[in-house]
Amino acid sequence: GNSELENARILVVSEEFNEIQDFKVLEGRYISSAEFGRGTPCCIMGYTCAEDLFGDAKKAVGKQVELKGKKIFVLGVTEKQGDVPFSMDNRVLIPYHFFASFSNPLKMDDNLIMVKAKDGIPLESMVDELRGNMRSLRKLSPKQDDNFSLNNMNELVNEQIGELFGILNTAGWAIAGLSLLVGTFGVANIMFVSVKERTSQIGLKKAVGAKKKNILVEFLIESILLCLIGGLIGLFLVWVLSIILSGILSFSVFISFDIILLAFTVCIVIGILSGIIPANKAARMNPVVAIRFR
Repeated sequence: GNSELENARILVVSEEFNEIQDFKVLEGRYISSAEFGRGTPCCIMGYTCAEDLFGDAKKAVGKQVELKGKKIFVLGVTEKQGDVPFSMDNRVLIPYHFFASFSNPLKMDDNLIMVKAKDGIPLESMVDELRGNMRSLRKLSPKQDDNFSLNNMNELVNEQIGELFGILNTAGWAIAGLSLLVGTFGVANIMFVSVKERTSQIGLKKAVGAKKKNILVEFLIESILLCLIGGLIGLFLVWVLSIILSGILSFSVFISFDIILLAFTVCIVIGILSGIIPANKAARMNPVVAIRFR
């Protein structure tokens, strides 16, 4: 109709593209071998493109759109992938031979060959073989540098994910630092109140033979236990969040053992730091004065 779509990325692809790139056709079907061979004017439309043009993405299947004056049929719509690396949502796939019928693909700025190794073939072996083949095709001598580039998509994805998690880690440490500071004062306050309420009990224990270190250890253990309980609650909430994120994202999110070990270590350290002053105060009490305290 009168709807137009701007900034959609047109991908001119060969038949095996769906075996290389990870996407699913939500509605309709993928382009057939015959359609690729004949250069049939057809396309596979990304979810966002179809939704922007037709309101409902599923309604795009079977409809006709125009690209550079050429009428093309929409055979299928890809499943929505969201904001992930190499998302298909804002892309339109058209067969290579169809595009070649009205434009020269070799004049495009971003020509590339995508390669996927067979099962059981190490990535390093595939990269070495590709480099050898490309150097042979381009007749490069052993002394000449590569005049092409081999990009590992896994590394690109990992780099983008690494940047994202780097930002999340920085924000997480900042929030954690503030929380630890507030928590330390909170636990220390609880321990001071606990010492005050149990002053007479402390005096009685010292009167019957309890030593300073016994009182000190008792309150330190209590302080550490308080922090450990808080840490367990925090880990449980993070575990629930990781399950939710694993269901939303295209990769699994989990809590590593190192993080769990770090969490318990921090809890113990915070417990000692926040409880040492109240515990020391309790240990130094005069038993006579403490027993008479009401």
